[in-house]
Amino acid sequence: MADFFLQALAQVGTPSVLLLILIGVLFGIIGGSIPGFTVTMAILVVFPFTFAMDPVSGVSLMVGVFVGGYSGGIVSGVMLGIPGTPSSITTVYDGYPMAQRGEPGRALGIGVAASFIGTLISVAVLVYFGPLLASFSMNFRPWEITALIIFALTLVAGLSHGALLKGLLAAALGLLITTVGYDRNSNLRFDFGFDALGAGFEMLPVMIGIFAFSQLMGNLEKLRDDPQSAKGANTNVAIPYSLILRDMAGQKINTLRSSLIGSLIGALPGTGGTVANFVSYDQAKKFSRHPERFGTGIPDGIVASEASNSAVAGGAFVPTLALGIPGDLPMAIMMGVLILHGITPGPLMFEQNPVLVGAIYASLLIGAVVMVLCQLLLVRWFAKISLIPQQVLVPVVLMLCAIGSYALNNNLFDVWVLFGFGILGYLLWKAEVPLTPLILGVVLGDNLERQLFRALELESSWLTFLTRPLSALFLALAVASVIFSLYQNRKIQRLQADGATSRNA
Repeated sequence: MADFFLQALAQVGTPSVLLLILIGVLFGIIGGSIPGFTVTMAILVVFPFTFAMDPVSGVSLMVGVFVGGYSGGIVSGVMLGIPGTPSSITTVYDGYPMAQRGEPGRALGIGVAASFIGTLISVAVLVYFGPLLASFSMNFRPWEITALIIFALTLVAGLSHGALLKGLLAAALGLLITTVGYDRNSNLRFDFGFDALGAGFEMLPVMIGIFAFSQLMGNLEKLRDDPQSAKGANTNVAIPYSLILRDMAGQKINTLRSSLIGSLIGALPGTGGTVANFVSYDQAKKFSRHPERFGTGIPDGIVASEASNSAVAGGAFVPTLALGIPGDLPMAIMMGVLILHGITPGPLMFEQNPVLVGAIYASLLIGAVVMVLCQLLLVRWFAKISLIPQQVLVPVVLMLCAIGSYALNNNLFDVWVLFGFGILGYLLWKAEVPLTPLILGVVLGDNLERQLFRALELESSWLTFLTRPLSALFLALAVASVIFSLYQNRKIQRLQADGATSRNA
């Protein structure tokens, strides 16, 4: 392991790759600083620029955006009281009151320090558990991989915030999209007479359209409904370094606990930074000697939030690299980068591409250091960036998305695919259909079809999925995930009904 890590470090340590990591971190912080832009949007915008790069350079750039994006959400959360990304929601609870009290620099400094430590701990989790999980999954055959993908899709759909049926339908729609074009036996499907559909839909314009386009249109709609949401803030920020060191010295257990929570939750398919954010904040409050002070502007809440959402970075890479199952939506896009470079994530990746795996480790470490330096040195400018109005931001980002889609194959059809799926994504968003299961269905659909066909070619009986212990376990977990989600939904509806009854009484 030491050999391939040193080789990877030599490749990542070149001036050109270090510059790409710096650019990625800066863009990620900027993207995270702008309310409504999100980490995912930043990754989607940068994605097309990796096409002409070698795998190490492309992945290093994306890792930089990933690390910077998760830490950037603290800026608008502290300065404006608006989380820059969904994974920074609980940062607002204590960061904004601290800034209102006249200590924005302290709040930002604590958040940056917690993000840095959280990322380092998550890298340690990735380095230790990634190879172990990959080694275990080497025993997986097509039946196990098929069942695992089904389990991942039901788990994501089950986390769709009370919309289980919509989540499952979204995942099924994502799988359906991947069936357009020729199948393994050269049979043409769903081309509707259009020659351009023979090759199917490219993953990039579909993902950008479904998520980015709909998100941007939604931001404009919210701005129209609430023009006062674009409020100003005092961007004159100074970082009190000595005070922050004292604050962090008293947060050792909180930082470690929150980082481990973020790493472990990040490793679960379909969860990500938002879930880790709330769980770690809740645990910090429960273990605190003064829980009543949470939400008033104390370091404990900021540390719990920022350490956990940054720790998601390393944790989310574990299932992505070891199993080929994205840990969350940004990881699904990261998986797309690897696939476009001809690299298939999964257990064999650790054997066939050990240097690239080491490059991801090294990029995460270097990205964490660059993130701290950038945040502390340029925090005033990032605070100003958080004030960019959506009316300016949306057309610029849409233009970049269109250029990136066209650059994929120099094909105007891909731009039409972008806007077509953008309209579909916007309509689904209006109908409150979760988009994460849809995008993961698009990412995992080809692999699911390939593994399913391979399993049936080896053994035509469907009962084989139930007679092999691991595949049967994953299918049982998929069913359990759906049943548990139904139970949760029923419980939430009952509590809401009881609450409405008590208010009417």
